[in-house]
Amino acid sequence: MEETLRNLPKQAKDKHVENKKFFTRLKKKPPKRLDHLMQELHEAEFERTDCLDCANCCKTTGPLFTNADISRIAKHFKMKEQQFIARFLRVDEDGDHVLQQVPCAFLDEDNHCLIYDVRPKACREYPHTDRKKFHQISDLTLKNVAICPAAFNIVEEMKKRLR
Repeated sequence: MEETLRNLPKQAKDKHVENKKFFTRLKKKPPKRLDHLMQELHEAEFERTDCLDCANCCKTTGPLFTNADISRIAKHFKMKEQQFIARFLRVDEDGDHVLQQVPCAFLDEDNHCLIYDVRPKACREYPHTDRKKFHQISDLTLKNVAICPAAFNIVEEMKKRLR
């Protein structure tokens, strides 16, 4: 996995122009079966991929925390929301609550999430490859293929199937 993660940014960069063109075409005319295909590709990839072997998303990026996330996680820690925000979060340039730093403060040494049952919505849905109306999140997917080996593999397989 270490070698895969070391090579992933370069592989994603090498495929970026090709992927951008592909997603531009996909946005203009998404196939009727796209969401079904993405669900199928997502499920197949995550039968082979164990996120606990990687956790690169938790090590290199931080999720957005919605108000509902903040409320739920603060309650889990028996903290007031403002205490939770002050201790773990900051406001980014878009006005969103994000982690103060990465890797994630809730990532354990063995790649387990210490708040898995109450984790943010963005973490539950990552890498978003099974989301409905997938064609609408191409910019996010272009970023995720450089972080998540599973997302990279899913996009490569999607391109093969839709060519």
